[in-house]
Amino acid sequence: MMNHDENKTPHKPSCVRPVRSYVLRQGRLTPAQSRALLTLSPLFVVAYAEQPIDFKTLFGRDAKTVIEIGFGMGAATAKIAQENPDTNFLGIEVHTPGVGSLLREIETRSLSNVRIVQHDAVEVIKTMIAPASLDGVHIFFPDPWHKKRHHKRRLLQPLFLEALAARVKEGGYLHVATDWEDYAHEILALVEASAAWENVSPEGFTPRPPTRPQTKFEARGIKLGHRVFDIVAQRK
Repeated sequence: MMNHDENKTPHKPSCVRPVRSYVLRQGRLTPAQSRALLTLSPLFVVAYAEQPIDFKTLFGRDAKTVIEIGFGMGAATAKIAQENPDTNFLGIEVHTPGVGSLLREIETRSLSNVRIVQHDAVEVIKTMIAPASLDGVHIFFPDPWHKKRHHKRRLLQPLFLEALAARVKEGGYLHVATDWEDYAHEILALVEASAAWENVSPEGFTPRPPTRPQTKFEARGIKLGHRVFDIVAQRK
């Protein structure tokens, strides 16, 4: 993900990878998104820093904390946060229109339990999330990088799963959803091969939990005839 010397062998597990799992397509900001970014960012957007976040200080309370990686336009994130007011949610997204859209949702729904980091998720996990500080991780419809030559760009890789596991409390969870079947089977295999994660479903994939709202990416995939796969794992 960053420009590291690929010939160096790390001495311990790291979430650093040499290629990025996204392409930065900023898109066009609507006037409402621009206004939200200008007025609400100081309240809800956390600047990237190479030091762990103190969640109690950030949210002004001691509560369960869940991160969502790649929240898109934020509609599902906002709905989950509204339905779970006793849980803190930290959303990670690189695309500015999505950040502006979630800020609008925060304002419209009067949410106080959501914060945002606009930065590369791999770097955020590595430097801003303390060990065993999370109760859960949501990764809904990550970029599938469907061409085989681009599979190395997929976010869910063994080292990243290890990095997530190190930052999730024992008994915490990882919930991934995708509408790309080969990626779903790849993620499932990675989870089941992991020493840190345990698949909660003996059948392999988990029936869609009612707590996960449908995203626009999911709706688009279903319209195209794609099956949606949920993988839920518990931290051992």
